[in-house]
Amino acid sequence: MSPDLVVRLEGFAHSYGRVEATRGISLEVRRGEMFGLIGPDGAGKSTTLRAMAGLLAVEHGSVRTCGLDPRRERRALTRRIGYLAQRFSLYGDLTVDENVAFFAELQGVDDVAGRRDAMLELVRLTPFRRRLAERLSGGMKQKLALACTLVHTPELILLDEPTTGVDPVSRRDFWRLLAEVRRGGTTIVLSTPYLDEAERCTRVALFAEGRVLAVDAPDALRDGAGSAWHELLASPRRVAERALAGLAGLHDLEAFGDRLHFRLDHPDGPAAVRARLAREGVVVTELRPVRASLEDVFLARVRAAEPDRVAAPPGA
Repeated sequence: MSPDLVVRLEGFAHSYGRVEATRGISLEVRRGEMFGLIGPDGAGKSTTLRAMAGLLAVEHGSVRTCGLDPRRERRALTRRIGYLAQRFSLYGDLTVDENVAFFAELQGVDDVAGRRDAMLELVRLTPFRRRLAERLSGGMKQKLALACTLVHTPELILLDEPTTGVDPVSRRDFWRLLAEVRRGGTTIVLSTPYLDEAERCTRVALFAEGRVLAVDAPDALRDGAGSAWHELLASPRRVAERALAGLAGLHDLEAFGDRLHFRLDHPDGPAAVRARLAREGVVVTELRPVRASLEDVFLARVRAAEPDRVAAPPGA
């Protein structure tokens, strides 16, 4: 395993009974990256993170984390990584101070008090250090969990949907903290169902039904979608939407405010759109190509994979 790589999965597959959680996951995470596992619930993101952390036995394929077998060398790996689970797993009857100090002692940190103070300053919880953890807001609990995850200075942190259920302001603040952590040299691998958060990652893996559909930088994925996506401003908008719903070569029609967003699969598509709308008496104010969003890319990749899933035999 190259020293530039922190995580490598090759053909990783895991099942819970008859349910296939992951099916042949292969990806690599480079040192210093903020790498996102992106996809809906049940896509295999949490299972993949748990395998990286050594919390699951690897049934098929291989997983290496920080150059170690995460299951067989879990004790050594624990000193080098931090893992933040989906559910708040700290001690509600302990104060903020006591939680951080406890995890510092558990990890064998030499200067517990100094490291605790530094972590509370990083996550901006110093004014709340005497408050019981159970009395913190959702966003503050996540900041405390991050402080406990970082207290032993890991080279890699694994975060499982860290902003799910957190208010928008706290989400933004949490991402600022992650950016600061990454600037300090820590590699970050996180899972999220939010495609807007994927934009903040250096690279992402798009997950669906236990498979990885694509791995690349967000901008590269969007650029790779080409110029098929268009945006239309027309009046009356509802009449335009009904008129375009059955137009050949037009796909993924959606309304965003007063505009329509869709994909055209032929260069003559814009002319066909204008002709159809003219026949319906719709006035076109603007029709222009737009850059694909990550949501566009993700949905297109899911649709492209569907024939393969249908054709594949059970358990393939």
